[in-house]
Amino acid sequence: MRFGLIAAAAALLAAAPALAHPKLVSATPAPNSVVAAPAKLQLTFSETLVANFSGADLVMTDMPGMKMSSPHKMAVTTALAPDGKTVVVTLAKPLPRGGYRLDWHVVSTDTHRVQGSYAFKVK
Repeated sequence: MRFGLIAAAAALLAAAPALAHPKLVSATPAPNSVVAAPAKLQLTFSETLVANFSGADLVMTDMPGMKMSSPHKMAVTTALAPDGKTVVVTLAKPLPRGGYRLDWHVVSTDTHRVQGSYAFKVK
């Protein structure tokens, strides 16, 4: 009887779907870095993403010599790279010196939305 219960529990656990969520594996530029104006930004995740539900917004949070009352949203487009795990953020024009925050959201095949953000500076 005891062996039967253990075998049944093991079978249930083996049949359960993996409920992992995508995790940010790498980012360019890196969080909290100071970089020359990048041509594009890239976020690579641990799982394949659903393109229609994954993307990013870039906001300028600080501009040297100017007082900003609120963050300024930058014009960008986002697309999924051929590997299916990398969100590529293409800039409409070069970024001026200042502080930025990249807000991202992704959905993987497990259908759970995950979001996050990080800051970086352009010198």
